Parts: sequence; structure tokens; C-alpha cells
Amino acid sequence: MILDRRRFLAGAACVALAAGLGMPFMSAPAAAQSVEQAKLMAPAASPLPERSVGSATAPVTVVEYASMTCSHCATFHTTTFPELKKKYIDTGKVRFIFREFPFEPVATAAFMLARCMPDDKYFPMVSTLFETQKTWAYSNDPAAGLLAVAKQAGMSQADFEKCLTDKALAEKVQESALYANKELGVNATPSFFINGKKLSGALGIAEWDKELEPLLAGK
Repeated sequence: MILDRRRFLAGAACVALAAGLGMPFMSAPAAAQSVEQAKLMAPAASPLPERSVGSATAPVTVVEYASMTCSHCATFHTTTFPELKKKYIDTGKVRFIFREFPFEPVATAAFMLARCMPDDKYFPMVSTLFETQKTWAYSNDPAAGLLAVAKQAGMSQADFEKCLTDKALAEKVQESALYANKELGVNATPSFFINGKKLSGALGIAEWDKELEPLLAGK
């Protein structure tokens, strides 16, 4: 393919985020913390246009920070999220905001591809990337694996290469993680803020029920 590994990594990561932050992945929930909603929803928290599903007037807002190469994030999105969406998001009870938190260049590249899709194709692309994570994230040639996913989504190789060499886009994707780490205390993926309450780990639906039902009582 035209885009070799060196160009792929250079275009997809203008900043060595993993080396700079040294953040671990987590699978078990950490102790709950809280942040001010204004700080969580500040413009600086999301340098790129917001990507969310659910009613803007839902009584509960959930913000997730995820990395596309995080296996626990993939587990959550392929197993728990569909049930969460059906039970809480599609019923107008929860607004779910998804934000980028890449740990390394390949995750940055995957997020860039999702951002280069039309707005209505962003979440389908994210879902596909999580579903196919094992085929590209941990391969010897992640660029080839991502290209295959992109082509299946209707993206040409020319557009694929243009997307992954967009330095400004790469920087904005990473700014999301830098803000979350420095201002919100995010140091693991997936991390969730449920009306400002921070929880980390691939929460199962029973854990979501425990967190959400008290907030929705009487709603």
C-alpha cells in the first residue's frame, strides 16, 4: 500500500501521548469521584464537534472517554452498550457523549478515521472499529487493517491517506485526552462521568442499573 507504516504513525500522532502521560488501562471500576458539570462540558473539553446519542433534554448525561485500542472499551461497546442504549438512551432517559482518549498512535488514527466520516456515520464507524479491533489494533500492520475497515465503510484509499496525514485533526483528537487527563483526572479507559460522577472500567449493565436508577427515580 502507498501509506507505509512510518508515514502512518507520523501522520496519526503528532504528539507522543502515551509517552507523555504514561496512563494505564483499567478493567475494574475505580473509586468514584466527581467533577463540576461546567468543567466537564466546557468547550475546551471537546476540541472537535460533539458526538452524542440520546435526547439533549435527558435527565442524565453520560460522558465516556475511550481509546480505540483499549480491549475493555471494545468489550463495553460490543456487549453492554447495545443494552444500555436500548434501555436508557433510546427511551430518552440518558444522553450519551463519546470522547476520544487515545493512548498511542494507532488509537489516534482510528479516531481520525471516525472523524473523517460523515456525521451520521461516526458512531457506526466507531462500532465497526471496536467490533474488528483484534484484526487491526494488534496486527503487525495496523495501517493495512484500518484501510480494510475504511474501505468497507466506503472510504477510498486516497481519502484514507488524506485523513491520516491531517496534522490538525490529529492534534485536536489528542487535545481531548490532554484536557481530560489534566482537568478531569482521567487516567484510564473506559472512564465514564454520570452527571459528573466519575467511574472507570467496563461497567456491566447491572452496574449501570445501580448508578442510573436512583437518578431516574420519579422521572
